[in-house]
Amino acid sequence: MLRVRNHRDQPTAAGEQVAAPPARGTEGPARATPRDPYFDNAKYLAILLVAIGHTWTPLRDDSRAASALYMFVYAFHMPAFILIAGYFSRGFAARPDQLRRLVTGIGVPYLVFEVGYVLFSRLSNDPDGVFRPFSVLDPYYVTWFLVALFVWRLSAPIWRVVRWPLPLALVVAAVASVSPHLGNDLNLQRVLQFLPFFVLGTLLRREHFDWVRRREMRMLSVPVLLAALAVAYWAVPRMNHAWFYRSDSAQELAAPWFVGVVMSLALFGCGLLLSACFLSWVPRRRTWYTALGAGTIYGYLLHGFIAKASRWWDWYAADWIDTPAGRVGVTLIGAAVMTALCTAPVRRVFRFAVEPSLHWAFKRETDTRHGHGHGHGHGARRPARSGS
Repeated sequence: MLRVRNHRDQPTAAGEQVAAPPARGTEGPARATPRDPYFDNAKYLAILLVAIGHTWTPLRDDSRAASALYMFVYAFHMPAFILIAGYFSRGFAARPDQLRRLVTGIGVPYLVFEVGYVLFSRLSNDPDGVFRPFSVLDPYYVTWFLVALFVWRLSAPIWRVVRWPLPLALVVAAVASVSPHLGNDLNLQRVLQFLPFFVLGTLLRREHFDWVRRREMRMLSVPVLLAALAVAYWAVPRMNHAWFYRSDSAQELAAPWFVGVVMSLALFGCGLLLSACFLSWVPRRRTWYTALGAGTIYGYLLHGFIAKASRWWDWYAADWIDTPAGRVGVTLIGAAVMTALCTAPVRRVFRFAVEPSLHWAFKRETDTRHGHGHGHGHGARRPARSGS
């Protein structure tokens, strides 16, 4: 089985796997760490659920079953994705090469797509679009995840040095859930309330994913998933689905403050349990969609334009959609669109926006420790790192 080495994982946006550079000061030919198909499969399937969840959004009010499926998927699709992003951020230590990748793979795409979405809303039939200002501090629609990933990854070294990282992250999330004064800047409510999943991801090892993949775990996951679906159906008229967004405090959802603490812990437990069930069924072998796992950030950022257009341009007003077969058809269309957006041709077209090459913006000499500038481009050798 392929192993993902801790200090060699070089993540880009959304936890992409990238072949690590050869260790310096070692003998023999350089060896790149191969991609693990399990994680590419997991990322593709998780991003597929994101797209399907967005296609179900306009169907909630007219169908209790669609609303139940929506709540079920929203309970774990982002937690699972964030868990994987945290796993591939374990080796982040704010080295110059990692900071460059953070800027080019997350920071710059955030600015590009934030401007893109605001312009799109102004040019479309979005009733609020013409008044929406450009704001770096107010992420629009799907761009919140890039802000969150930027903040989470910068915090990764902290979780390696504190004694109880996960309990501390849960406390932070609970406090955020009862803090309406946080406001909308950088969508901090979501950043902090989803934080425990990222922190847990940084604590996981490859064997943990192997453990949930055991046959007995897969068998146990079936009744758990069925029970979760039943609970979601029961909860549709009784629960505000906005809890799953983590965008608001308890007070903003018209609930007492202590309910925020309870819901924060309950949603973490629910999201973790269902994420484990989901990950238990992800295949370890290479499949037809494994290669698409490398393009999930493209699908995530681009599908939002189509999702917004479908609302603003009344695509859901078509008569054929308001039938069981129509709802299934919309689901399949959403899955097909997301799949297409993760393909290599789309990645080539939009690489300038999602993975821009900004080598000209960075200094060549990155190692100035002890007053010596060892430029990577001059053949300088540095001692091999003994850890992350």
